[in-house]
Amino acid sequence: MSHIAYGGADFGEVVSTSERITEGNYNSWHDGWLATADRVAGEAQRALDTGHPVSARDGFLRASNYYRSSEFFLHGNPCDPRHDHAYDRSVACFEAAAALFTPRIEPVRIPYEGTTLPGYLYRVDTSGRPRPTLIMHSGFDGTAEETHFSGALAGVERGYTVLAFDGPGQPGPLHREGLVFRPDWENVIGPVVDFAEGLPEVDNSRIALLGSSMGGLLAPRAAAFEHRLAALVTLDGVYDLGEVSVRHIPGDRDEVERRLRADSDPQLDARLEHIMATNATARWAMNHGMYVMGVDTPRAFSAAYLDYTLRHGIAEQIQCPTLVCDASEDEFFKGQPQQLHDHLTCPKTLLKFTAEEGAGARCHPGAMRTTLARVYDWLDDSAALADGSRSDRS
Repeated sequence: MSHIAYGGADFGEVVSTSERITEGNYNSWHDGWLATADRVAGEAQRALDTGHPVSARDGFLRASNYYRSSEFFLHGNPCDPRHDHAYDRSVACFEAAAALFTPRIEPVRIPYEGTTLPGYLYRVDTSGRPRPTLIMHSGFDGTAEETHFSGALAGVERGYTVLAFDGPGQPGPLHREGLVFRPDWENVIGPVVDFAEGLPEVDNSRIALLGSSMGGLLAPRAAAFEHRLAALVTLDGVYDLGEVSVRHIPGDRDEVERRLRADSDPQLDARLEHIMATNATARWAMNHGMYVMGVDTPRAFSAAYLDYTLRHGIAEQIQCPTLVCDASEDEFFKGQPQQLHDHLTCPKTLLKFTAEEGAGARCHPGAMRTTLARVYDWLDDSAALADGSRSDRS
């Protein structure tokens, strides 16, 4: 429902699909969303074939999001084979919609360590005029296609060139080449900035970076070492993923870390299995986490999280103006945006979102228009991006 604001769903379609899902049954979740996606995609194709491009574009956008939803809970280790079909259909529908925008949203391949990262280039117009630019990516479980609804289109509306992409561990590179997450995200962002700087629509002195969800740690990690960035947005901020791994395990942090990284710890393995058996969110997170980190056990996934941190002086190395967003009811990283903000030594802003605004959940899915208005207003007003007349973004 959060993607309704930018064309990624329709209310009645979401409700009717939800009514066909049996609570706790991931198969019925997949089947329900796949059926809706197939129906909407079929209508979009018929609209395209009969000369109705706007209707086709809108339908393909919704179908893309519904296909994405259908495979969301299939990422066990190994990944469910139904995932391939749904993911490929999601991308195909999005690319069909992208071709129907004016100007066209262009699929791109960003050179990266002997291969490429998939992404999309959003242009304000076809003039080739350099403009302030936002590079954006998601986090633990989002897709480059999904960023259309969570910031990319909003940026184009405000006169920004936007480059959205999937990095290693995210759906495109993971699905096609098995590239898993890496903590040194600066080695991902560096090639993306290189690519952006070669585009005529990009003002190289005004490139900002936005990371959503787990991207709220990956993006600041990159900014600590990639100093070509003019501004940084964490939506929402994360300071240390390791805190998630250690908080439910007795003992001080050093001892818990040693146990997580040990060659063998049957007692801890049993504890993690019990957590998965009794907590549906933990079960999904562990299964998906093993998939995206390329490991075989819940304990190995929890150990991998320890390497994703801005502790030990990393946050203090960020130099560009930084916006840290914070959700009052954050269900995963409550308190961490404040931690990140406290450790920053660069120009910084902490922006809090509340339940009263419908924006209390992490990444504010209940209030996308409000959230993106505040984020882009901050970018507009950032001294690093506001060179020249404000009218150059109209």
